Amino acid sequence: MKLPPSGAIWLIRIRWLAASTVFVATTLGYFVLGVLQTPYPLYAVGLGMLLYNAVLAFIVREESPIRGFRPEDSFFLQIVLDLVALTLVLYFSDFYHNPFVIYYIFHMIIAGMYLRGARPYIVAGATALVIGAIIFLESLNLIPRFPLRFGGQELPPLHNLEALALFCAVATSLGMATYFTTSIRRYVDRAHAELRQKEKMLGIGQLVAGIAHQIANPLDGVQNCLRRISEAVKNDPRLTEYVNMMAEALERIERTAKRVQAFAQPRGLVLEKTDVNAAVEGTLAMLGTRIGQNIRVEKDLRPVPPVLGDKYTIQEVVFNLCTNALAAMPNGGTLTLRTRTLGTQDDDQMNSVAIEVIDTGVGIPRANLERIFEPFFTTRADSGGTGLGLGLCRMLISEMGGRIEVRSTLGQGTTFTVILNAYRDKDNKPA
Repeated sequence: MKLPPSGAIWLIRIRWLAASTVFVATTLGYFVLGVLQTPYPLYAVGLGMLLYNAVLAFIVREESPIRGFRPEDSFFLQIVLDLVALTLVLYFSDFYHNPFVIYYIFHMIIAGMYLRGARPYIVAGATALVIGAIIFLESLNLIPRFPLRFGGQELPPLHNLEALALFCAVATSLGMATYFTTSIRRYVDRAHAELRQKEKMLGIGQLVAGIAHQIANPLDGVQNCLRRISEAVKNDPRLTEYVNMMAEALERIERTAKRVQAFAQPRGLVLEKTDVNAAVEGTLAMLGTRIGQNIRVEKDLRPVPPVLGDKYTIQEVVFNLCTNALAAMPNGGTLTLRTRTLGTQDDDQMNSVAIEVIDTGVGIPRANLERIFEPFFTTRADSGGTGLGLGLCRMLISEMGGRIEVRSTLGQGTTFTVILNAYRDKDNKPA
């Protein structure tokens, strides 16, 4: 799921309010409540927020002359600047005792939502280091403190152990907030990708069904006319041979149209208790002569519980994955089929069953890993690849409540992992 540019605008709008709040809170804290030691550094921070927010608002607008900023880069820059501003605000208003230190978590949530890869954890780690440095330097009196005053008395500095406890609490909170937010984001991204894939496959199915229907209707008329012609030329062996050749060609076209219609026709899967190892064994039997002489097949079928699925659909998916694996090893190699039970470390599908199809082929470039499940995307167009196989596999596995994962290294091979839910009896216990 791509980052929406509107997210950057949303942060800018919220920042106007945040900068205004700094001015209001500083004025109240110094002139009315008397809890602040000095207001001027905080006013300076608020002014800085207004200035850089105005620059960001100019950069992200559609008619801005400054181009080349990706939405993710804009989010990263905004988050870094906001963290700097928040740190300065807290430092000049008693970092130790300021309850607004919890606002760091808000920034970690934004980073986890909008940043990709290791960036959220880099932001969290750098923030924790800055917090630790401030606490450490203040505890050693190496930098000035700006203590809050309640009831006319300054709050005392924290004891070393108390400061250490504060740092540990803040740092772990930042780490957990980042981890949970990025985990939820990955889950949403995966669900969004599967939904888009289903929509694409549904549209393709409707298109294919329409084409097949348009082919089948005139085909019947042509075949009827050809039968009449065959009766008229039955005394001419040469013309009869031509008519028979035409009839065979039309029959092939008819069979192809029927297969296409059968592919496009919506059909419900029969989800039942299914033996995964038996399905894999059946797939190997179907491969037959497709396995080349220079390819070694290894099986690692471990004792696994039955899954909730459709045997023939599982065989179709594994067969497709094996065919792709064989095509990826033109000079030979090893094809490994492995089944195993995922432990409770898999948060999404505990005690589920994995089917792994592993090859030692050429591998998949990183740029193609995100696209291999897209309809019509193929790197084997010259050899007859249509780009529909993997997309269909993902859709079928998704309909059984599972998912497909892929890992690949160029020159070393690829691993496709099909993950299915374990079958449970009426008491919701694994079989």
